[in-house]
Amino acid sequence: MPRISELLGGDDPTFSFEFFPPKTPEGEENFKHALTELAPLDPSFVSVTYGAGGATRDKTVEIVRHIKETHGLEAMAHFTCVGATTDELRETLAEIREAGIDNVLALRGDPPRGQTEWVASEGGLEYSHQLVALLREDYDFAIAAACFPETHIHATSPEDDLRYLKEKVDAGVDFLITQLFFDNQLYYDFVERARAVGIGVPIIPGIMPITSYGQIKTITGLCGATMPEHVLGELDARQDDKEAVAEFGVSYATMQCADLLAHGAPGIHFCTMNRSPATRAILSALRLWQPWDARRTGLGEPRRPPVGA
Repeated sequence: MPRISELLGGDDPTFSFEFFPPKTPEGEENFKHALTELAPLDPSFVSVTYGAGGATRDKTVEIVRHIKETHGLEAMAHFTCVGATTDELRETLAEIREAGIDNVLALRGDPPRGQTEWVASEGGLEYSHQLVALLREDYDFAIAAACFPETHIHATSPEDDLRYLKEKVDAGVDFLITQLFFDNQLYYDFVERARAVGIGVPIIPGIMPITSYGQIKTITGLCGATMPEHVLGELDARQDDKEAVAEFGVSYATMQCADLLAHGAPGIHFCTMNRSPATRAILSALRLWQPWDARRTGLGEPRRPPVGA
């Protein structure tokens, strides 16, 4: 099975799903159902997150192994350096390698619950580029990293954020996945700025379909993602009707993804929140429409930012 880095850059875009390790019996059922419903869509790959502070490290590895062995899908483990020494990181990386996992998303990680500031563990790593360097020097993984079209919430400036991103990429990153965003111009502008500083790897947009008014308000508040005023107005008008919010969310995400693909994005990484209906509807529509083939769809020659390596 090809590694994720080998799937990028072809004629067709990649489609991928992000899951998180469930914490409750109900969550387990939701996850199993979502995986069962989404696996037949034949995604290019899936990824599995860590909990805050690396709380689900062992479960992440277990789930990725299960996805590969049971469903035959290429899978990627998120991996952070929170709460671990370098030796402990190496132990986990050995487990990942022994599990037959070939793809890792390298992250510094968020502070454990109850902590507001990130502090490196004694004997551990402080920066994500150090983690990337460790992976590249000593392990044969395809390496992904995160990037932030609206700038990381803890960055001192957009320029510093890009400088740190370039350090990560120069350390050995194969491709990038963005944090969620709701205005495509933010992605296009970010890609242009990244290319201008010498970042040449593929940059996959991360898309979260809006399915719940309260949930999206909470998530955007935590990560700092903004929402266009006209989109916010449509959501506010529907906030008391859950079905109307979800229907609008699917429609908006479908249009958002179609525009991205028509303008050269290398793929779409869906944040599923361990639910299947929205992602299934969006991906099914995109595959019927094929907006990346502008000549066939009549969209005209798209403006193509240099998103590929």
